[in-house]
Amino acid sequence: MILDKKRILLVDDDEDLLKLLAMRLTGNGYDVSLAQSGEEALALLPVIRPQLVITDLRMEGMNGLALFDAIRKSNTSLPVIILTAHGSIPDAVDATKRGVFTFLTKPINSRELLREVEKALSLSPGGGGDLPGQEWRREIITQSPLVEDLLRKALLAAASNSSVLIRGESGTGKELLARAIHRASARAAQPFVAVNCGAIPDSLLESELFGHVKGAFTGADRNHAGLFRSADGGTLFLDEIGDMPLALQVKLLRVLQEKQVRAIGSALATSINVRIISATHRVLEDEIKEGNFREDLYYRLNVVSLELPTLAERREDIPLLANHFLHKVTSETGKKVGGISPEAMEVLISASWPGNIRQLGNVVEQAVALSTSHLISADLIHNAIRETPEDIPSFADARRQFEQEYLVQLLKITNGNVSQAARLAKRNRTEFYKLLNRHHIVPTLFK
Repeated sequence: MILDKKRILLVDDDEDLLKLLAMRLTGNGYDVSLAQSGEEALALLPVIRPQLVITDLRMEGMNGLALFDAIRKSNTSLPVIILTAHGSIPDAVDATKRGVFTFLTKPINSRELLREVEKALSLSPGGGGDLPGQEWRREIITQSPLVEDLLRKALLAAASNSSVLIRGESGTGKELLARAIHRASARAAQPFVAVNCGAIPDSLLESELFGHVKGAFTGADRNHAGLFRSADGGTLFLDEIGDMPLALQVKLLRVLQEKQVRAIGSALATSINVRIISATHRVLEDEIKEGNFREDLYYRLNVVSLELPTLAERREDIPLLANHFLHKVTSETGKKVGGISPEAMEVLISASWPGNIRQLGNVVEQAVALSTSHLISADLIHNAIRETPEDIPSFADARRQFEQEYLVQLLKITNGNVSQAARLAKRNRTEFYKLLNRHHIVPTLFK
C-alpha cells in the first residue's frame, strides 16, 4: 500500500466529536480512519498502518492510556496524542512519562491540534514525506505488526549516520533489512557493499576489507582497493560480524575510530566516509564474556540495535511470503503452477520453520519443481519440509565444525604430537597452536 497522504487513526466513543475532528484533519490533507473504541482501534492498526494515533482518554471499556500501552507492545515508535475533557496535571504527567507524544484538553483548539499533528508526523517514520512511497522497503514483504514496528525504527535509524547492529536467526532477512536502511538513507545514491565475515578465510578477510598494494604478500600481483574504499560515501554491511577473528576486530576498531584505512603493505592511510551496518545470529554479549568478541568494538557497532523476529513469530506473513516465492519460482522457470491449496497453506502456517524465511523459500521451490497439478498439495509441502534440513548451519559454523573435527583427528593419529600434526596439516607449529587454541583443544589429552 503506497499512499502520499499521512495516515491518522482517530479514536473516540463520542461519534459527533469524532466526525468533527475527522473533518478538520481531512480538510488539511490527512487520510483519516475512525474507531469508536480502543478495541476497534487495535483491530484496525495492522490494516491501515497509521503514522499517528489520536485517542480520547476517557472511553467505555479500554481507555486512552490502556490503548497506548497496547500499541506500545508492538509499535514502540508510533506517536500517540491523547485528548481529554478531564485535563488534570497528574494525567498529563503520567501520560508523557509513559511516552505519549502530547496531551491536549477539550474543547480542542484547531490550530493547536494541527500544530501538534504536524510535529508528531515529522517524528513518525515516513512522516517527513521525503521518501517516495515505500520504495525503500520494497523487498520486505509483511503484514506483521512486529515487522512494521521494526521498519519504523529502521526508518528512524536510516535518517541518522549511526552504526546499526541487526540481530536475528539465520534466514530471517538481515541483509534485506540492511539494504532497506541504505535505500532510506541520505547515502542511497552511493554504493551498498556487503561482505560475509564468516564466509571468507581469515587470511583473506583483512585484504578484502582494507585492500593491499602490489607485492604486499605472495600472490598480491596488483593493487586491491578493498571493500571499505569501494563503499566510500555509502554503506558497508558486515554480515556475521560475530565470526570476525579477534586480531582483525582490533584493526576494524581502529578504522572506525580514525575514519582512515591503510592497505596491507602501504605506509599511507586513506580517509573514508562509510556508514557501518553489521549483523549477527550470535549473542555478542555472550561472545564478549567468552573472550571471542571485543567489548569496545561491540559498543562502536551497537549504536542502534534492531532485532528481526523469527518466521514463527510472524506467522501472518507466511501466506504472503509463500505466494511471493511461488510467483518468483514460476516466473523464473515458466512452470504453470497457479497457487497453493488451502490445505497446503495450513501446513505452511503451522510448521516450525527453524530455517526461517530461507527455509520457506526452499520448500516452495521444491514443491513447485515436483508439482504435477495446477495447485500445490499438502502432501508436497509435507514432503518438502521433511527433506529440508531443519537447521542449516552457516558456512562459518560448518567450517568451524570441520576444523575442530580435523584437528582432533590429526592429534589422535599423532598421539598428541603437535609438530607431527602440524607437518601433516602443512602448517607451521605456531599457526597450528593458534588453531588449537581457537578451538580450545588441549594436545596433551591425546598423548
